[in-house]
Amino acid sequence: MPATFIHDGEYLDHIPAADLPVGSVVVIGDAIGIAHRAIPAGSLGSLAMCGVFEVPRAPGLLIAQGRRLFWDPAGQRAGIDGALIGVLPIGIAAAEALDTATTVRVRLNH
Repeated sequence: MPATFIHDGEYLDHIPAADLPVGSVVVIGDAIGIAHRAIPAGSLGSLAMCGVFEVPRAPGLLIAQGRRLFWDPAGQRAGIDGALIGVLPIGIAAAEALDTATTVRVRLNH
């Protein structure tokens, strides 16, 4: 059976169990999406699966542009250590983030 095109995939439908404010980082299986609009609990909304977003980051080291980033669902922040238990790839650094920065711009990639 040939494949049938459905849509570009920039967004995926999502029905959250709890209210999702704008900017919520959501883990869906092995993927990560970001709520670009608020989604009330039990309501159909959509999560951005690509694009550039500014997210909280782990403190410490300078993050170079293009560096692979990982999301820590427990700490709700991005970092560069993919060896930590429970972290998932979120994308790459879209811009350099100094060691003193509290956020990093990430280009989501799936």
